[in-house]
Amino acid sequence: MLVDHFRPQSFNGIDDIVIIGGGLAGLFCALKLAPRPVTVLTAAPIGQGSSSAWAQGGIAAAMSQEDTFGKHLADTLAAGAGIVDAKMARLMVEEGPDRILDLLSYGVPFDRDLEGKLLLSREAAHSERRIVRVKGDTAGKAIMEALISAVRATPSIRVLEGHVVEEIVTEGRFVSGVVARPEGGRSRRRLAFSARAIVLTSGGIGHLYSVTTNPIEAQGAGLGMAARAGALVADPEFVQFHPTALAVGRDPAPLATEALRGEGAILVNAKGDRFMTALHRDGELAPRDIVARGVFAELQAGRGAFLDCREAVGAAFPDAFPTVHAACLAAGIDPVRQPIPICPAAHYHMGGVLTDADGRTSIDGLWAAGEVASTGVHGANRLASNSLLEAVVFAGRIADNIKGMVPESRLYAWKDHGSENDDLYSEEDSPPLKELRSLMYAHAGVIREREGLRTLIHAIRRLEGDGSRVRFGNILAAAKLVATAAYRREESRGGHFRADHPAAEEAFRHRTHTGLAEAERVIAEVAGEKTLHTV
Repeated sequence: MLVDHFRPQSFNGIDDIVIIGGGLAGLFCALKLAPRPVTVLTAAPIGQGSSSAWAQGGIAAAMSQEDTFGKHLADTLAAGAGIVDAKMARLMVEEGPDRILDLLSYGVPFDRDLEGKLLLSREAAHSERRIVRVKGDTAGKAIMEALISAVRATPSIRVLEGHVVEEIVTEGRFVSGVVARPEGGRSRRRLAFSARAIVLTSGGIGHLYSVTTNPIEAQGAGLGMAARAGALVADPEFVQFHPTALAVGRDPAPLATEALRGEGAILVNAKGDRFMTALHRDGELAPRDIVARGVFAELQAGRGAFLDCREAVGAAFPDAFPTVHAACLAAGIDPVRQPIPICPAAHYHMGGVLTDADGRTSIDGLWAAGEVASTGVHGANRLASNSLLEAVVFAGRIADNIKGMVPESRLYAWKDHGSENDDLYSEEDSPPLKELRSLMYAHAGVIREREGLRTLIHAIRRLEGDGSRVRFGNILAAAKLVATAAYRREESRGGHFRADHPAAEEAFRHRTHTGLAEAERVIAEVAGEKTLHTV
């Protein structure tokens, strides 16, 4: 049950609002908190290491005369496969246009027509053109650049880059601070920072998978450390795989935006046969989970899968979609003249730390927003371009909530309450992490089944080792939550597809609420060769 009140406590004179993460949700929240002092801790320089900056499609919002909040809500509910929190989704779509105006005020150069009106595009499963974009496929980059500029110009925001947060510290029901490793995680020193309010905006879990569109920082560590601190988690089994990542051997895989299919690009196999028209009435614009499984099936059958943009986009490709065009050229592919090889890649996590409408978690003093949070607006399968919308809407609501609940704070120079150890951060995956990523993609990926999930759970138990590595422990905690929730949900719904239970079941038509203790219980039962059947 979510808390109703935040009870402040003394922190020996240290009185800070700390935001973990420098992506869209974190920076937007910091700006909305101004002129309240706030400190942003981010592992990479702001603008780097964030999935927000890589977002190509744009932001969905009902901005046209033809569109309505009701239509946007209906599309969101349909995509979410029956478990969207309708009240939260309505709140999001109704506040969306105002947040677009906020972004415009921060200098985001959204595309406009000759009359100055916002240009709107359509993406899969949207009934109207409601995607606000920047130069076709550079929305995330442009939004982040504008927000970074605004943050740099705001005196109340202190940004500490190169601080990898490893632990959320609690005292009873309340947060009391965080522990971070400076120098991009490469320092032996660990710094303990006191905080009265913490906003977790650390991003998703894509790097838990061997094929992903997410940056290396999206390892699930934020989700894991929140769970280890005792936070409730919702819907961890629902992972969205983007069907059109470029299959060019890069990690992370470059993304071919869904907007290409919105403009008429088609999916074909090596023989040139379109395969989506036989799988769904909307063909290439079917919900992402269906398209991802269609692409995956072609690859598994050895027929190959390609995105053919030659007729729909053609010579306009370099100007209309410069990011994708550059990625293709770098891989030796000319998308104007050649089909683009593709594969499904872990792209977005619908699950995360459970929050209420104001972003509050089950731990007093801890809020969460963006991909690390689970508000319920995505259900089992996120509607395209609703993720950036969710990030700004709930980050704004968190700022308002903190202003009303946390006494005015001041910025202090932090005292050194740190420690040292050798658990240093590396940009190269360790052998255990490489193994985990491969196992996650194989057994908790596009298609899952009972025995594969049991294999994964046994491997996670083995990979725990002596438990001395804090950061890998956070990553493993996130993997435990995904694997055990996927094991328990014996049906197929949205981004969760069980080959051994291919139909949706009414008994499972609800969200998952869990925690690390529950995940450990499932792992113990599986490791003990006991069969678990829980609805």
